Formats: sequence, structure tokens, C-alpha cells
Amino acid sequence: MKSIYLDNAATTPILPEVITVVSEAMHTVYGNPSSTHQIGRKAKSLVETARKNIAKHFNASSNEIVFTAGGSEADNLILHNAVTNLGVTTIITSKIEHHAVLHTIAQLQKEFNIAVCWVELDENGSVNYNHLAQLLQQQSGKKLVSLMYVNNEIGNVLDVRKVSSLCAEYDALFHSDAVQAVGHYPIDVSVNSIDFFAASAHKFHGPKGVGFAFVRNGFGIKPLLFGGEQERGARAGTENVHSILGMEKALVLAYENLEKDTRYIQEIKNYFIAKLKSNFPQIAFNGWSAEASKSSYIILNVRFPKSYAMLLFNLDLKGIAVSGGSACQSGSNKGSHVLNEILNETEAAKTSVRFSFSKFNSKKEIDFVINALKEILV
Repeated sequence: MKSIYLDNAATTPILPEVITVVSEAMHTVYGNPSSTHQIGRKAKSLVETARKNIAKHFNASSNEIVFTAGGSEADNLILHNAVTNLGVTTIITSKIEHHAVLHTIAQLQKEFNIAVCWVELDENGSVNYNHLAQLLQQQSGKKLVSLMYVNNEIGNVLDVRKVSSLCAEYDALFHSDAVQAVGHYPIDVSVNSIDFFAASAHKFHGPKGVGFAFVRNGFGIKPLLFGGEQERGARAGTENVHSILGMEKALVLAYENLEKDTRYIQEIKNYFIAKLKSNFPQIAFNGWSAEASKSSYIILNVRFPKSYAMLLFNLDLKGIAVSGGSACQSGSNKGSHVLNEILNETEAAKTSVRFSFSKFNSKKEIDFVINALKEILV
């Protein structure tokens, strides 16, 4: 049975070139970067070169990149630091953020009694920027806005320039969970005043278990993990050298091929949308996921006309890997918090499936999926 992988928003296949880099590093770069001998210094040098190469893709300085175990840790580090170190007393966010943000904010509210304000969303999950401006104007004290760059379930792309402008106008810090954007969209921190963002390598064909936080110069960091002085004191623990080098390679390849890959994947997505519309006229699309100008070219969230309890299971039996929402909540029986927020109860009860694409998908695979859906849904 041929396997068709359409769950790239959950994780992506590791590129062969990345596997080569990781494998070679595991064989030859075995020194501890904190060691002062030659073998340790070699590891340290490669980690710092990777940091510099990663930073330049965002017009950032290398000392603004903190390596982490992934996007969730980066979000935790940034948000916790904003409250405990930078004096933030109010966080403005939305109810459709990733749980790495929502659960961290909830814990910070419990521990430090910060104020949390929820920006209004329209029926497609887009931020009401007028309401965001009102919230920023109304709140006193140190404020931080936390809004994700690309929603991981419905693919909506944030107007980052607009949010940056509002934060600058009302003297607020701006954090973005950019896990679904890094490696897929150009991000220039010298143009858009993002103060902090989180990234994870496995979303752009790199290894799992490694990512980074961007923290703009001038905002010191108090660590979440204590022990050593690694990452300039921002994160204790011996650096995951081979994964960091793999992440560097994956990011370099992502941005070298960005234009070509974007065009190809968008074509695959458009082809799938057209096939779905012609074969299943009663389906709908959640958020702006079917609108190329407002949505990630990788994510399509499809709402079927009724509830099909076994749809994901039956697709899996046919070798088709998709998701009902975020992979991080796949074990939950509560359904998608994103769809529950933007859809009414009737529409939210229908079966929704997130299909997410990569450059390894083909139109032939899409035809197979369409035929499988026809067989399952008859």
C-alpha cells in the first residue's frame, strides 16, 4: 500500500541532505561545546556558525537566536521571560493560538496574576485589528501582544506589519508563534518589529526536538532551565549539536528554494481545492484556508457536510495520513479549540480535516485522495 502523507503541518519528512549533515555530525562532532580542548572548540565553532547562518535569514544578529528543544519551549521561554524579567503585566492574545501559548499564558496568569485580554476574531478566525487597537489603548502598564504568524489548523496568515505597527504605536511588545511560518515565509525583523518569535526545525524538513527563540537585542533573558551557562546563560544544558546543524541545513535549503517550492505547493493545493469543489459541492473550508491571499499555501482545512466519525481512520486504512486538527491535541476528545471558537455548534459538530502539503506531494496523490474520499463518503 502506497503511503500518502498530507500532514505536513504536524511534521515534515527530513530532507536527505539534512540527514547526511546530522549523521556526519554524530560521527565526527562529538565534543561538548563547553569543553576547552580542540574537539570541544570544534563543536562550539560549528554551533556558533549555525547560529550566525540562521540569524542572517531574518536580518537578525546571532546573539538574538537562542537554541531550544523546539517551538513549545521557545514560546514558554519568551512568554515567561516577558512576565518575570521584562515586567509585562498584560498579555493580549486570541483564543485560537497554539496551546504552547495558551497554556503558558494560563499558567502565568495563575502564578503572577497578570491580566489577559482576548482580541475579537471574525467568523473566519481573522483578528479584528480595530479591537486590538482598542485593547492596546485601554490597557495600562507593560503590555505584550502574542499572535501567531500562521494558524496551525486553519492556515490564516496574520497581518504582521499591521500588528507590529499597532504595538509600536501603543508601546507594546510583540511575540509571534512563527512555527508554521519560519522556512515557509520570508521574515525580516528589521522591517517588521517583531520582538520575539518561536521556530521549530521539524516544520521545515529538519530534525525533531530542536528549534529556536528570536529575542530582540535589549531584552535580556532569565532562563527556564538552570544548570550551566550555555546559550549565554539563557538556557542550561549541553547543546544538541547534530540537531542544530541539521536545523541550519534545513533552513538554508528552505530559503534557497522558497520561491520554487511555494509556487509548486500552492499549485498542488489549488488543484486539490478544485477537485474537492467539483466532486463534493457541499463541502466548506474553515477559516481562510482556501483563499491564497490570506492563507498558508501549505494548509487546507476542509469541513464536510455532516459528521463522519470514522473518516480519519478510513483514510488511514487507505494509506492517507491527515489530521483532524493540531497533532498536539490528537489524543483529545474535545475537538479543535480553533474550530469550536470560530464555528457555531452545528458547523463545529461536522467532520473537519486538515490536509497539509509539501514539495514531496503530487497531483497524482491528490487524485488518489479524491477517489478514496468518494469511496468512503458514498
